[in-house]
Amino acid sequence: MVTLENIQAARAGIREAVYLSPLGNSETLSKATGKRVYLKLDNLQMTGSFKERGALWRLLQLSEAERVRGVITASAGNHALAVAYHASRLGVKACVVMPETTPLIKVVSVREHGAEIVLHGHTFDEAYHRSRELEKESGAVYVHAFNDPWVIAGQGTIGLELLEQEPGLDAVVVPVGGGGLISGIATAMKKLKPRIKVIGVEAESWPAMKISLEQGRIMEIGATETLADGIAVKRVGDLTFPIISELVDQMVTVTEEELANAILILAEREKTIAEGAGAAALAALINRKFWIKEQNVAAVVSGGNIDMNMISRIIERGLAKDGRRVRLVVEIPDRPGSLHKLTGVIARLRANILDIVHDRAFIRGSFGNTEVEATLETRGRDHITQILEELKAAGFRAREET
Repeated sequence: MVTLENIQAARAGIREAVYLSPLGNSETLSKATGKRVYLKLDNLQMTGSFKERGALWRLLQLSEAERVRGVITASAGNHALAVAYHASRLGVKACVVMPETTPLIKVVSVREHGAEIVLHGHTFDEAYHRSRELEKESGAVYVHAFNDPWVIAGQGTIGLELLEQEPGLDAVVVPVGGGGLISGIATAMKKLKPRIKVIGVEAESWPAMKISLEQGRIMEIGATETLADGIAVKRVGDLTFPIISELVDQMVTVTEEELANAILILAEREKTIAEGAGAAALAALINRKFWIKEQNVAAVVSGGNIDMNMISRIIERGLAKDGRRVRLVVEIPDRPGSLHKLTGVIARLRANILDIVHDRAFIRGSFGNTEVEATLETRGRDHITQILEELKAAGFRAREET
């Protein structure tokens, strides 16, 4: 079992090597949610995520003989970065097995920290099974990403910091993959402040913990693509599941569009970069995935290692979710002046046309008409509604493509 005393010991052990990340109040998010919202920015750690805490504390437990043997782990990226970075600092050889789908930035960063990299499989679980095979072959010490009491204790140091930085907190919202982070946080905070609410958040496409809690036992789920690759786990931890069953008040899920929108809000409003998993807690909060009467709520922004090749697509999806990007299909008469009239309505309403395409071959209407597909930059959902109403008033048949 992981105890408050274990977590306090971890705090003392890693204090000098891990950044005390800020806990800032967001007036913008507070107004949007009706709560007093705080953001715990652990995406500002040296390697870009909270994983440094547990990885370092686990590495500090190695005996001299174990240091010589080196360590091995499996990770979708952030745990790999943390192990590679701190193993290098401590002079310990590290091998990391990563899924082939891991974002390039994480692979490059792990390699820069001097770790040996093995790319295997398409999911964390496939990489994990390969790492266990290599563990037996090499004799290296295994450093699990979440199913390890030392790792859980290290992650729990966030819980101590939260109550030190804002003693009046009523609730904390935490991303959940294998469960190491929320297990540590809940253990620390519930012991120090039993009435505090702890809410866990998973990607809707990877709800391993939620399903397991509903079934009362650990369940393995199928695999699919998600923006939140850092919390995409098919099977939760044997150590974390009973802790979460006892201490976590609610477990909720968020959609891909909600994750994208949360990433956008953090970048645009809070000037901080979060990956999909790192934005999950905020996504649940702003989309009201849970209800609590308590007012002072902290959302843990757990990581910021997002692939720049993906961020433009994520921002596009976030803008669409926010109603500031829309695709309209408009049926217009196929004669001179019709397109001019259409664009005139759009211009008068101050929407910006980003892309426009004619379609004559596949139109469902009469032969005298054509369809125009227009992608617009708008001010939000109310603006889109206004545009559709004005187009109808001008004699056009228009619909929104979802």
